[in-house]
Amino acid sequence: MSLIEEIQACRLCTDRFAHTATAHIPRPVAWFRPDARILVVGQAPGARVHESGRPFTDRSGDRLREWMGVQNAVFYDRSRIAIVPMAFCFPGYNAKGSDLPPPPICAKTWRSDVMETLADVSLTLVIGGYAQKWHLGTKTGVTDTVAQWRRFAPHVYPLPHPSWRNTAWLKKHPWFAEELLPSLQARIKEALA
Repeated sequence: MSLIEEIQACRLCTDRFAHTATAHIPRPVAWFRPDARILVVGQAPGARVHESGRPFTDRSGDRLREWMGVQNAVFYDRSRIAIVPMAFCFPGYNAKGSDLPPPPICAKTWRSDVMETLADVSLTLVIGGYAQKWHLGTKTGVTDTVAQWRRFAPHVYPLPHPSWRNTAWLKKHPWFAEELLPSLQARIKEALA
């Protein structure tokens, strides 16, 4: 059984997810191949991704592809771009309807093996606080980490979550679109060439 098949068969969080407001079953979304050149690391799949079985099949994905300057065909080409969240399953919602955090058991179980498999990655996009803490060892918030993007570039780019809920954040921080995104898009073209 391949690593992807092992991840897709994982049911470690069955009891945990049964006790969420969504009471759903695990459906790991593993989207990578060992020859990928770019790694996109997010938090965890959302409800729409849980339904589709394909990462970033929502408005956040539309925004992320716009930030990256890539079309769907490139984004979903596993030989070019690996999409590996901190948790492979939708964690569910709490009683108030908010996203639950990615269960740490997922990263503890799978992260090292997946990172070892992705040895040819030349560019990593680290999206959101959970991913930034794990991959960059940061202790600062997302805004401070993203503001220090030059410290990590050209091999790693920390990004805020591309959620439409972050539109106000983007307006408050124009340097993100004016400085970081052009650098990121140029680096993506280089990594995919």
